[in-house]
Amino acid sequence: MSDELQRYVYDELVPRYASFDQAHREDHALTVISQAMSLADGLSCWLSENPDAGDIWRVPVDKDVLLVAAACHDLGLVNGRERHHLDSGIIIRADRRLRQWFDEAQIELIAQAAEDHRASGKSTPRSIYGMLVAEADRVIEGETIIRRTIQYGLKNYPDLDREGHVVRAIGHLREKYGRGGYLKLWIPWSDNAMRLSRLQDIIADDTSVRQEVERIFDTI
Repeated sequence: MSDELQRYVYDELVPRYASFDQAHREDHALTVISQAMSLADGLSCWLSENPDAGDIWRVPVDKDVLLVAAACHDLGLVNGRERHHLDSGIIIRADRRLRQWFDEAQIELIAQAAEDHRASGKSTPRSIYGMLVAEADRVIEGETIIRRTIQYGLKNYPDLDREGHVVRAIGHLREKYGRGGYLKLWIPWSDNAMRLSRLQDIIADDTSVRQEVERIFDTI
């Protein structure tokens, strides 16, 4: 992996997250990068245990491509949340610096991975890079997820009172993370599924989810 590319990622791309909402600051970008790389490292072990796995898992993973895809996945937040995944793709394709290290086909892979990472996306990511970044972005840790949900509400719905924020957070948690929610996990060897099941147990119980949301709300 090129030292120059790593400097560009960590010194110029990741700092762009500093102006985003609290749930999508530089620490979020660094977590997604770290998680994506760890998931990629686990691929060969999983393949050895699953010799009948489909061809999509047998494509060699270019760690440089994955690094930049993970680093850039949320850059589109500079234009707001609604189209941020698509705007991230636009930003990637327009970044002339990336052409120092990647050809057009690789840049397209990076852009598509960013476009495909969004949890509300209804289609399967187009490449293993999109699957890895999407899974890395879904670091399932119950308290972190609830905190980020509340932080998003505080930033985007400032007129809500405490009860309004609690109700909004519970509704969003159930819509996205609850059993039957729209969140999809793509990587078979990730331990996200087990952690998600534990979170779903909390979300499904009216008393437990309210207590947890209120407890975390009062720490923010």
